[in-house]
Amino acid sequence: MIVPSIQDLRSIISFDDESGKIWLGEQRMLMLHASSFGALRNELVNSLGLSRAKGLLMRMGSLSGQNDARLARTIRPDSSEEDMFLVGPQLHALEGIVRVVPIKLELDIGSGRYYGEFYWENSFEAEEHLRTMGISGEPVCWNQIGYAGGYTSELVGVPILFKEIECMGMGDKHCRIVGKPIAEWEDGEKLSSYYSADSIAETLYSLSNEVTQLRSTMTEDVNPDDIIGESQSIKAALKLLKPAADCDVPVLLLGETGVGKDIFSVALHRLSKRKDKPFVAVNCAALPADLIEAELFGVEKGAFTGADQSRAGRFERAHGGTLFLDEVGELTAAAQAKLLRVVQSGEFDRVGDIHTRKVDVRLIAATNADLEEKVRAGEFRADLLYRINVFPLHIPALRERVEDIPALVDLFIQKSNVRHNKRVLGITDKVRAAFQQYSWPGNVRELENVIERGVILTEDGGKVDSTVLFPGQQQVGNLLPTVDRSGRLSSNQTVDLNIKEWFAEGNSFESLEQRIIEMALDSTDGNVSATARLLGMGDAQLRYRLKKFEIVAAGGSRVPED
Repeated sequence: MIVPSIQDLRSIISFDDESGKIWLGEQRMLMLHASSFGALRNELVNSLGLSRAKGLLMRMGSLSGQNDARLARTIRPDSSEEDMFLVGPQLHALEGIVRVVPIKLELDIGSGRYYGEFYWENSFEAEEHLRTMGISGEPVCWNQIGYAGGYTSELVGVPILFKEIECMGMGDKHCRIVGKPIAEWEDGEKLSSYYSADSIAETLYSLSNEVTQLRSTMTEDVNPDDIIGESQSIKAALKLLKPAADCDVPVLLLGETGVGKDIFSVALHRLSKRKDKPFVAVNCAALPADLIEAELFGVEKGAFTGADQSRAGRFERAHGGTLFLDEVGELTAAAQAKLLRVVQSGEFDRVGDIHTRKVDVRLIAATNADLEEKVRAGEFRADLLYRINVFPLHIPALRERVEDIPALVDLFIQKSNVRHNKRVLGITDKVRAAFQQYSWPGNVRELENVIERGVILTEDGGKVDSTVLFPGQQQVGNLLPTVDRSGRLSSNQTVDLNIKEWFAEGNSFESLEQRIIEMALDSTDGNVSATARLLGMGDAQLRYRLKKFEIVAAGGSRVPED
């Protein structure tokens, strides 16, 4: 079997020493001491017993294998099925896990047919078992076996199980594994049982979660389901929810657009004594200026052209409950005067009516504007501001609560999956890192919209990656050092082109495009697929440009037409 070059895999490993992160494509990786893993493995065996520790490590390996299988499809999309499959074994060698030597490989992804037999050389897991626990009476490469099964099952599309026939941990010269569909194993049911999440550790973790949830229902600081709050800034805001709900004075929610003022208003209502009464929300900015008063206070028949019948306004509909006025700073002067009256006395008149009505309404207002500045500018009544600002509650911007982003992402992934009937597993580590660095001017609303778009564009079973969210943009990993053929770190950032000087010297845009392609091609040692990924384009698009510019690879040979 001819094994493909590993350079395309080296090119996607990048090291960012400034942030302390290592990337494999869009997955964050770690470099750990093998002895540390061995110590952890030994402790799991002593704590949980050999069988449960084995199952836990196999499930860990399986999850890792599934992630790498999805990566393999993007690394070698135009390669043969065998070359695509070998991404997994080659990655394990690059990561220092084990050297995989193919003995026999029969693969047909279309029909789900698979048989694989491999030697494992220098298995770190077997070495660590021997170091910490000595010779075993059964195979010990549990994490690696789980990886092989998870990787192959995800790639082939049918459940594939591997068994270790020989193992260094048993005293054999090397490890040898065999993999085939679960139905072809006589003990397939026993083998697959290790992948069931039923260990003692997971049971204890589940019970711990239940205790936490029970405690949260007993605490006075109620945290409504739709408000994610682990950061100190959001916890401070949430802490004010209960006292604000307990009193019946007007509350003014302050914060930028998209921070979730509407969610907080609903939470206030649900926690208040009015929770069984109506909750009515109005976006003042969305109402035409000439209809604001009619919408808020109602209208009598014949009050103006088009008023064919009398109808109640939002205040009457909210009687006994809560009225939420979003963007209250957008109210007209006349509407502000009527609002002041109803806040002071609970009385108002419908438009075109002389009959005074009385309501019992708890008012929650919200704004992203500086109302004090509006008062100074004569755009908002000072007496109204004093009336609605009895209990101000500031909601922090998302950039002030980045610790909450992972939980918010999980929530929005779940919601979007349900809304669009998808099965997206989450976001990649690189997207997660980008989210932590972004300033989010649109706050939580922008994050939700970004996640929804990502879920729509991501295939079932996959994770939202940066190519979906930021199409055509330079990826962070492309500017970081990668691993070259010698195994050393080399920078992809080889030349810093001065665009002004380039065109001042009479060069054309096409020549700039050609130069960029040549630089990218050189950084990947002439690998067309890796170069296309680096430039954010498809293989066919790149090959068209290679032919158009007659670009040759390093050393003077023409780039192959593969």
